[in-house]
Amino acid sequence: MSRRLNDTVALVTGAGSGIGAATAHSLAMEGAAVAVLGRRRERLEDVADKVRADGGTALVVEADITDRRQAAAAVEQVVADLGRLDTLVNNAGFMGVGPAAESPLDEWEHMLEVNVQGLLYVTHAALPHLLRAAEDSPRRVADLVNISSTAGRVARPGTAVYNLTKFGLNGFTEALRQEVVRQRLRVSVVEPGTVDTELGTHLRDGVRQAIERQLEGMELLRPEDIADAVSYIVTRDRRVAVNEILVRAGEQTW
Repeated sequence: MSRRLNDTVALVTGAGSGIGAATAHSLAMEGAAVAVLGRRRERLEDVADKVRADGGTALVVEADITDRRQAAAAVEQVVADLGRLDTLVNNAGFMGVGPAAESPLDEWEHMLEVNVQGLLYVTHAALPHLLRAAEDSPRRVADLVNISSTAGRVARPGTAVYNLTKFGLNGFTEALRQEVVRQRLRVSVVEPGTVDTELGTHLRDGVRQAIERQLEGMELLRPEDIADAVSYIVTRDRRVAVNEILVRAGEQTW
């Protein structure tokens, strides 16, 4: 079977579990050499081992993207070790929910650090390499995919700051898309609904139980469902740009 991403390099942030791990594996199975980036080396090694066991190429990059120097160094390590960068998937994220008046300020700050600043640091470091790949690679196209959320489209009580980060991400994605569209760097956003991941495991008591009650009986999306959307975007012919994919669970109304 032809692998559509042969001779390309992809970097996935937040790749130690969930959507990031599934996306890294999916891109590797399409032929990309994949760099898995995150803070938990053990988890990253597990993801890389699975990729390699299935015949793919994986590089582990341990870094905290909320540190601008670590984020930039991580991108440069990928290019130095794998030779180029054709695809960036900004997946790392943090979700804190609950009434604004009862939310710890530290939680708000952490959401901004990961969902906004970390993404910007990685993107800024990667852009020159992605633009170069779009110009000189055999495919003559490169991809930047941002993982947002339905919370980037629908504001709801208890998610004010998470909404802030995801609405902002959607706006950033569209503006950047328009800037680089003629250079054949495709900039896309994927907006997952409720996915069975670790994203909500850190939620405070009370908040977590309320969300569990809300989701009770619903069949949640799997990380592989979102990985499929990312793979679809980046494997299109260069004449096709898929700007946005919204993926909700089948029973999700918001």
